[in-house]
Amino acid sequence: MRETPLRQEALMNDVTGPVSGEREKVRFSSGGSECAAWHYPGSDGSCVIMAGGFAVTKEPGTDLFARRFHDAGFGVLAFDYRGFGESGGRPRQVASVSGQLADWRAAVAFAATLPGVDRNRLALWGFSASAGHLLRVAARTPHLAAVIAQTPNVGGPAAARLAARHQKPLALLRLLGRGVLDAAGGLLGRPPLLVPLGGEPGTVAVLTTPDTADAPRALNPGDRYPDWRQEVAARSALGLGFYRPGRDASRVRCPLLVVVCEQDQSASPTAAVHATRRAPRAELVWLPGGHYAPFLDAHERAVDAELSFLRRHVLDSPVASVASVERG
Repeated sequence: MRETPLRQEALMNDVTGPVSGEREKVRFSSGGSECAAWHYPGSDGSCVIMAGGFAVTKEPGTDLFARRFHDAGFGVLAFDYRGFGESGGRPRQVASVSGQLADWRAAVAFAATLPGVDRNRLALWGFSASAGHLLRVAARTPHLAAVIAQTPNVGGPAAARLAARHQKPLALLRLLGRGVLDAAGGLLGRPPLLVPLGGEPGTVAVLTTPDTADAPRALNPGDRYPDWRQEVAARSALGLGFYRPGRDASRVRCPLLVVVCEQDQSASPTAAVHATRRAPRAELVWLPGGHYAPFLDAHERAVDAELSFLRRHVLDSPVASVASVERG
């Protein structure tokens, strides 16, 4: 593992939105539904496939990084999971681990068919829960050129322990109870019971960690994305609680970049580092700040590290092994 210390730190065109440059709306099939995506055509045969974290849609979840990748010449495909944003699928706002993994596989297959894309130059990018998904997807997709997992949630139990430190016991029990009721209602065809993605300790929300306060400024500054529904079915939290994609790290054969934030209180940095050390061709970048730092004060450092990684492994010939560089 190479460890890099950065402690010092084709439906319509969109040219007027928050992302500069041309992008086109495309759709692809997954599980009997359609996933909506933005395609940013590149100039070098590459395609970086991206999705937001957990219940974060493609615009707040990827626009900031997609623009930088595209400006550097990379193609990008940024998509919404089924049941979220502009994608089809019902019930709405239900984050299913198996469904989201299937959406990633469908996105990879679709990206390889886009005009000008070389299937040997496909890379994946995700953050938080989506970054955890990438470990499982990459372990089962040997032809990928590279994977970037930013502040990944690599294990439900580790994330649950972090969350419990910043939540009141009664509120945790109420979230669990709502999740069980929602799961039972889903079996009977009832509409999902929704809970906010973030909230103050003592409220019934998926996350009440201190990082949550940074989410609006990081993902939705000035309410730039008013159509993003910042709520999710309560059953979704139950599914993540037992999910441990970090176990697949040892089977990720392509180059893997893991970006970890030192003060992350939403996705365990320790668990992410342990998973990274098991991956044969992994690189680890440390950044200061909390879970959303790569969208905020550490953005330039995150982008620089990620673009350097993409250039080396997507555009250049891959190296056979990566030497370990200990943290200074």
